[in-house]
Amino acid sequence: MKTPSRVLVLAGSDSSGGAGIQADIKTITMLGGYAMTAITAITAQNTTGVQAVEVLSPEMVVAQAQSCIDDIGVDAVKIGMLGSPAVAHAVADLLEGVHAPIVFDPVMVSTSGSVLADADTIAAFERLMATAAITTPNVPELDALGGVKALQERGITFLAKGGDAPGDTVTDRLYRPGEDVLDWAAPRIETRHTHGTGCTTASAIACGLGAGLGMVPAIEQARAFVRAALKAAPGFGAGHGPLGHQAVR
Repeated sequence: MKTPSRVLVLAGSDSSGGAGIQADIKTITMLGGYAMTAITAITAQNTTGVQAVEVLSPEMVVAQAQSCIDDIGVDAVKIGMLGSPAVAHAVADLLEGVHAPIVFDPVMVSTSGSVLADADTIAAFERLMATAAITTPNVPELDALGGVKALQERGITFLAKGGDAPGDTVTDRLYRPGEDVLDWAAPRIETRHTHGTGCTTASAIACGLGAGLGMVPAIEQARAFVRAALKAAPGFGAGHGPLGHQAVR
């Protein structure tokens, strides 16, 4: 049996199970990886929005991650919601000593539109983007980070996800320093059940990179997984419902 890739996830908990750590674990498991977690924040949320957020201390976040690194080891890292500048800087310090590909999903705004990070946290993301193998912003997150040109000028490798853009076609674009832009376009899957698509995409890419895939094959695997999970959504909740991770084979 092939040894699973060890993926360490640093992200927030979603009590409804659709996004965050819960979506990360489901994604990594379904793609054959082994998920480890360092929870950065606890949220009370469901398909209609975020009702409460409590951020953990930087020390506790780092302690969780260090425990996994010291004993089990890490083949890839996925970073999601951090919740505070202090946590973001502590994570950046920790990861300077980790020699594994890092996928950074700069979570600032949830699908419901709730703000999950303040301006100081956004500024702290600079260190993480510089360290990451790839950053995966959605449309509002990319705008908050300064836009395509700003990230290109900083030499950041990033996947600009197009799910939040209008139109019947969804286009994701990969920008890498010194290389041509790569586009993936596909018909939009018409559904309100899109909660956790960003978390799922980033975790799937991390799982692929951890298993030894190149950047492009890892992205293609992730996009295929997300589209299948969208089509398999169970239809839960009154708002933006969860994906059908468990139904993807």
